[in-house]
Amino acid sequence: MDKLIKRSQYCGEFREEHIGQTVCVNGWVAKKRNLGSLIFADIRDRSGIVQVVFGDDTPEEVREKANKLRSEFTVGIKGVVRERESKNNEIPTGAIEIIAEELSIYAEAETPPIYIKDDDNVSGDLRLKYRYLDLRKPMMQNTLAFRSKMYNVIRNFYYENGFVEVETPVLAKPTPEGARDYLVPSRVNPGMFYALPQSPQQFKQLLMVAGTDRYIQIAKCYRDEDLRADRQPEFTQIDLEMSFVDQEDILDMQEKFLQRLFKEMKGIDIQLPLPRLTWDEAMNRFGSDKPDLRVGFELKDIAPAVEGCSFQVFTDAIAAGGKVMGINMNGCSEKFSRKDIDKMTESVKTYGAKGLVWIRKEENEIKSSVGKFFDQEALQKICDVFEAKAGDLILIVSGKKEVVWASLGFLRRDLANKLGMLDPNEYKLLWVVDFPMFEWSDEENRFMAMHHPFTSPKKEDIKYMETGELDKVYADAYDIVINGYEAGGGSIRIHDSALQKKIFEVLQLTEEDIRVKFGFFIDAFKYGAPPHGGLAFGLDRLCMLLLGTDDIRRVIAFPKNQNAQCVMSEAPTIVTKQQLEELSIDIAIKEK
Repeated sequence: MDKLIKRSQYCGEFREEHIGQTVCVNGWVAKKRNLGSLIFADIRDRSGIVQVVFGDDTPEEVREKANKLRSEFTVGIKGVVRERESKNNEIPTGAIEIIAEELSIYAEAETPPIYIKDDDNVSGDLRLKYRYLDLRKPMMQNTLAFRSKMYNVIRNFYYENGFVEVETPVLAKPTPEGARDYLVPSRVNPGMFYALPQSPQQFKQLLMVAGTDRYIQIAKCYRDEDLRADRQPEFTQIDLEMSFVDQEDILDMQEKFLQRLFKEMKGIDIQLPLPRLTWDEAMNRFGSDKPDLRVGFELKDIAPAVEGCSFQVFTDAIAAGGKVMGINMNGCSEKFSRKDIDKMTESVKTYGAKGLVWIRKEENEIKSSVGKFFDQEALQKICDVFEAKAGDLILIVSGKKEVVWASLGFLRRDLANKLGMLDPNEYKLLWVVDFPMFEWSDEENRFMAMHHPFTSPKKEDIKYMETGELDKVYADAYDIVINGYEAGGGSIRIHDSALQKKIFEVLQLTEEDIRVKFGFFIDAFKYGAPPHGGLAFGLDRLCMLLLGTDDIRRVIAFPKNQNAQCVMSEAPTIVTKQQLEELSIDIAIKEK
């Protein structure tokens, strides 16, 4: 085994001021070039690359050893820094090189199954299978360092503002939140299960009852839900709670945190206060409760302009209490062909839309897919709603309001992305506030809590619970939205036992339901709970946004794939019969 050559500096730290110094580096061989009398090797570590030369000034036995070097050999090198003759301006160390005097080969390496470079064009699953190699890439090392710095900024800010970091249990009671729990069997309590926490919600509220006043935790959370590019089954959130506060106090504190985060991580000055939209306004203007404000294309209600028309699709939607709305893709008439619009139509059908109506405004004529139902004057009336000009393309969806919002909300962002209008280095932040307290569930055939049952309704709306007008009840709930992503959300909590009981009644929970699901939690509130509220930021998603990527797996060291699998370690996996017997578990697998 070759001796350890202890590093004097990281590879990427060498500059012209180091010329003449004897130095030691450790790392991996990124590339080797053998020119006969000279051998060049690029040595890489997490900080970057430095060129090492084995030449006339290198001992013969060291040069012979250097002939054995291959890509990804792990090495240690001692040598003298000198000025480089042919400088490489593409890397920070490009003005110097190291003339090797000693070489230790710590470990040889087989030919890697993926290239260790940023632009390798390797499939996502192959990158995840060999994640330990993928993480050697400069881009990934920079990402890990960026995320590490985020942790420091987070803790510094909240510590400075009086927050106490508290760890809450990972083995907890199954929760009644929206997504499915990951269950963990108890060996010492046969037939009983823990759940991995979807969030520390109940525990952080109990910390407020306990008098902690301001709580912070960088918490691991787990949700067994279908995955998307911005979701993972296990994720990290910045979880916090504050006592004796109202909504304004919480939003003010979090705005200051975001201002600090963007300044220290990106050098961007976020102007405060952040804009706010109510949930109703966000849905009616943008078709989404997480609107991307980098683009316009706002939704317009055209029902008044088409009421009584001969196009039954529109009139039926209006008669049924639905909506007829559209967006104006300004100046985009020539950018989207009929074939493109056919693809858009298929896309909105996935959101429940029956179809998509288009109108093209030209200099001397207005063309439309429903032209036989509308004369030019009627089409102009619709165009006036959008203030349409020649060259504009109007896209219209009708039906239930949820379908119309979802379809047009998807279209405005998807088409803006296709047009290259979503600059990842431009940031638009806003609060969406005043969410509905309840939402109807066809599956449960009853109203459910839109957030969770501990969210406080707005005081002025409590009266509607008495009359059963639950669709009129709004909550003191709020989301922080960045570039079309929900980056965090929270609410003011219920601290009054009588109000909490009323909410449970509205949700049709029996005394037994309440006792089984929330017993210990409800008991705690008998002993004096402060007015309190909180919020949780998705740390992975924040990191993703700050790095300008739309793939959350890039910012997690060892993520799962779209099937919630770790293709590297092959988790989840089958366990032995003995392990199942110890846990008193018998399994029956249904055929797919």
